[in-house]
Amino acid sequence: MKRKAFLQTLNLGIISATLYSGRSYGIFLKDLLDRNNDDNELSYHRIQDIRFSTVQLKYPRLVGKNARLNLHGYGPEVTICSIRTDKGAMGWASLRGSRQEAEQIASRLIGKKVSELFASQVGTINDNHIAFDIALHDLAGVILQKPVYELLGNKNPFTTDYYSGMIYFDDLEPSDKPAGIDRILEECHYDYNVGYRQFKLKIGRGHKWMPFQQGLKRDIEVTKAVAAAFPDCGILVDGNNGFTIDQFIDYLKGISSVNLFWIEEPFHETVADYQKLKNYIQTEGINTLLADGEADPNPALLKELFTKKLLDVHLTDIEGLGFTNWRRLMPELKNLGAQASPHAWGSLLKSYYTAHLAGGLGNTVTIEGITSTSEDVDLSGYSIKAGKLIPPSSPGFGMTLLKKI
Repeated sequence: MKRKAFLQTLNLGIISATLYSGRSYGIFLKDLLDRNNDDNELSYHRIQDIRFSTVQLKYPRLVGKNARLNLHGYGPEVTICSIRTDKGAMGWASLRGSRQEAEQIASRLIGKKVSELFASQVGTINDNHIAFDIALHDLAGVILQKPVYELLGNKNPFTTDYYSGMIYFDDLEPSDKPAGIDRILEECHYDYNVGYRQFKLKIGRGHKWMPFQQGLKRDIEVTKAVAAAFPDCGILVDGNNGFTIDQFIDYLKGISSVNLFWIEEPFHETVADYQKLKNYIQTEGINTLLADGEADPNPALLKELFTKKLLDVHLTDIEGLGFTNWRRLMPELKNLGAQASPHAWGSLLKSYYTAHLAGGLGNTVTIEGITSTSEDVDLSGYSIKAGKLIPPSSPGFGMTLLKKI
């Protein structure tokens, strides 16, 4: 594709998709114009067919409440799309956004060269096609016979820690005969045997499900019990915005003997509250990371919090922001001395996409895990070694779609 045609495909809205404008846009433009042999190979393929379906993921147990939401169930039905080319290549992945939105624009992609939609050094070229962003990464990897992490520039993937994100308020279930803390410990043992060496504990029972002081006491008891039972594991806590700053400091006082790997969304983020929390943990000599940006992220506020060193880890969802937008964002986080851990809750597919983002770009402190099985997808290519998630070296995201669509 010629330089002029490339410029015409640019959606100038990409600047607003990046949280920190400036340098990253310059890199994006330079990379887009610097086409390589991979993109020449992509130009031989034209989009012939786009189909939509779902895949079912199953959790090994019922996942209960968090500080704000009721039971999370036994696993999601994930909406996906497959993209086939006239040369017989096929890539598939979760959609970004709704199926209805994707169906409205799918016909615009038919007949186009893959290189008109995707550049290996950048990702999805036009933000209007972002619904197909992850599937286009998979398709490009299949065509080029490379894992996605290699498309991102790393032949041997960076690997990082992998935490169980499935420790919810299951001590409160069933509601007519609550199982208590032993249930939480049973779940941690199960997850330990899966291979995790980090556990993220949901806290904030007193926000909605218990009287506050009773809920705070249980949060403290659960945290201390898991830390004592698994001394070789990292403990992360996630408040789902269920505390005030003063309530959360009371929680920290109650677990003073526990070393936390990170604190996630204790309250809805403000500069004043995070400054107070930062001052408290520094005064008390608490060595932990502060992670936020999952729920209704405000780009300007997040920029301020990271710039002021009040946050350490950026959490916006891997699908919500988009894989390509995460590729744009990562250099900015590195410049700020911040790390990434894209939110992946709900779908193990998102955990595996994140493994490739981390594998190619690094700067990812840990990955959220959601243990699942599926009759629709071959998930066996990924493994856990020494508490780290290892992506496969097979093309694309390395997940074969077993379901016929």
